[in-house]
Amino acid sequence: MNETSDKLDITELVNRLFIYTDLRNWAGLQAEVFTETVQFDMVSMGSGQPRDTPSREICEQWEGGLRDLDGIHHQGGHYLITLRGDEADVLAYAVATHFKAAATQGHTRTFTGSYDLHAVRTPQGWRLDAFKYNLKFAGGNAKLE
Repeated sequence: MNETSDKLDITELVNRLFIYTDLRNWAGLQAEVFTETVQFDMVSMGSGQPRDTPSREICEQWEGGLRDLDGIHHQGGHYLITLRGDEADVLAYAVATHFKAAATQGHTRTFTGSYDLHAVRTPQGWRLDAFKYNLKFAGGNAKLE
């Protein structure tokens, strides 16, 4: 396989992760981004221990947690991709902004951090089978109240 082509495909995969989340395209995340089960780690956000988690469950958690927001925007970049045959490690930087029009203490909260992702080549293309978020700092109206 061509290394440049693989890196472009993986870059698009990570972009889909962020864009589909912003669009609340849960079916797209499950079908085009994640494997059926993902080693999922959001410890830096205060969410339990890392564990193998069905992608359906990840999407259900995100849908519930983001439901009351009027807008979500992830800006990702600075992808460092290390290929090893049919596997790849990806370090990605991203800023996520959440917007809620009805909030009275400020309409936005922002999370800045990085992601340690692992991708595998499947018959359907590259998919993420491991996801770790590393929160660096957060700002704004944390509870969007």
